[in-house]
Amino acid sequence: MSALDTHFAEREVVVGDGVRVACRVGGTRGPVIVLLHGISSGAASWLPCASLLAASARVIAWDAPGYGRSTPLPMAVPTAHDYAERLEQLLDALRVKPDLIVGHSLGALMASAYAAHASEAMQPDRFLLLSPALGYGAAGKEEKSREVARQRIEALETLGVDGLAQRGPARLLSPAATADARAWVSWNMARLNADGYRQAVALLCGDDIGRYLQERTKPVEIGCGAEDIVTTPAASAGLAQRFNLPFHAIPSAGHACYIEQPHAVAQVVRGALLPA
Repeated sequence: MSALDTHFAEREVVVGDGVRVACRVGGTRGPVIVLLHGISSGAASWLPCASLLAASARVIAWDAPGYGRSTPLPMAVPTAHDYAERLEQLLDALRVKPDLIVGHSLGALMASAYAAHASEAMQPDRFLLLSPALGYGAAGKEEKSREVARQRIEALETLGVDGLAQRGPARLLSPAATADARAWVSWNMARLNADGYRQAVALLCGDDIGRYLQERTKPVEIGCGAEDIVTTPAASAGLAQRFNLPFHAIPSAGHACYIEQPHAVAQVVRGALLPA
């Protein structure tokens, strides 16, 4: 917690009339790396990985709309494009052009929408998608979309945020994960906002990553924890093959790979920067 406050401090940025985005910033020089968390997390969750990257880069991790102190999006059923627009507003307010955007899980869906729709002036050189959530909005997935939405919202209403946080590590980490990694997953999940989570579920169940990746103009790489049971290595590798993208398997890591194996993920991130 001391490192979180001193090396990855939170700040709030005003991006519109009454609209705020909370983010955490580490490092003072070098390329700008933007980190986007998934549906069950927040900006602070990136601390172990961001601390490694901040020695040679400026690292910015946001709390997505509806997470932390970030203002929710105005619509009940947002698309990834809506989140991407808010991200571009944040980066514009910070007066930074990203060199690399890294999206994890649902954050990968947001990053893909950014790749497809952000202005050329604010496009990074490359994107890295970690354990990407594919979304259930494509044609033919209607039944699966309804079932996932029902399960997610039912779990939230039955267990509450605290209950989700208690069961999170077993699903998001490999069986060999350390006690520290498990505690960190739970700590971050316990800070979810229920309404922001509901919006994110609507995004997950109503959008499709493929529609954005086919419109991208910048290089994209994909990585996945080798023991991920949420967005499986097979699904991530299949997405990479579909769009002819480089794929990286991250050994001994579950879904929250950047928490469980921060050194390995930091190495993949640095590698993604090298071609640029």
